[in-house]
Amino acid sequence: MTSLARPYLQQTSRLANQRTSSLARSYPKPTSNIVTSGLKTASAHARYSTATSPSSKPLQLYTAGTPNGHKASVFLEELKQMYGIGYDVHAIDISAGTQKEPWFLALNPNGRIPVLVDPKRRRGGFAVFESAAILLYLAQHYDTQRKFASDPARQPEEWSEMLQWVFFTHGGIGPMQGQANHFVRFAPEDIPYAKKRYLDETKRLYGVLNTRLSGERDWLAGPAPRGAYSIADMNAFPWVSGHGFCGIETLDEWPNVKAWIERTAERPAVQAGMQVP
Repeated sequence: MTSLARPYLQQTSRLANQRTSSLARSYPKPTSNIVTSGLKTASAHARYSTATSPSSKPLQLYTAGTPNGHKASVFLEELKQMYGIGYDVHAIDISAGTQKEPWFLALNPNGRIPVLVDPKRRRGGFAVFESAAILLYLAQHYDTQRKFASDPARQPEEWSEMLQWVFFTHGGIGPMQGQANHFVRFAPEDIPYAKKRYLDETKRLYGVLNTRLSGERDWLAGPAPRGAYSIADMNAFPWVSGHGFCGIETLDEWPNVKAWIERTAERPAVQAGMQVP
């Protein structure tokens, strides 16, 4: 799920062939609300990733202000602060159906945000869709010092554990809380059974997180006893921090989760990423 597949590219081949000379011509221009290259603003102490350089073209993020969108922007902000990696943001108006237009479907046939385009890895840009896949792609290619993800070769058990918590959110919290959001906020008719089902399941999953974060553990993955901040946390934080939207007014029932949310929210990169686009 991390690359463009030939069948759906063929569906838009005429459009793509006309617009492969540059990302600026291929896809919509950045909106006025844009995160420009961090390479220009990084401090003198920033350590550049070996996967990039000050002359590299910035990554392109097509996103909206949703939990899935914020996963990508939080990690990009972490990479920006750690390595000086820059990225541009293209705000997608999902209420207007921009994500269903042919040019966007050429990037993600599922018509969902976020999408990351890496202009350095393929002429015209290499696209990555699905929020967890974007986190893993960025960890593989840009977190060269393994600050935010375990090393699968040197730390195979920690890598597996991190993946387990990434997919716990991707297959559990995100879908269940997303459905709770829909039936509480947007459903055209009141369906008490649906609201209760998805709220109860979201709360159950919060309980799993609470157990995981018990004792001395501060982060979802990483070596005991405290763990280490990683993409597993970035993947879950935007959903859980938005608990109020689906009607869970407080996290008092899950004190370990509440403390983890507060701890994560203190990070400057998280604060910046949550404001994108």
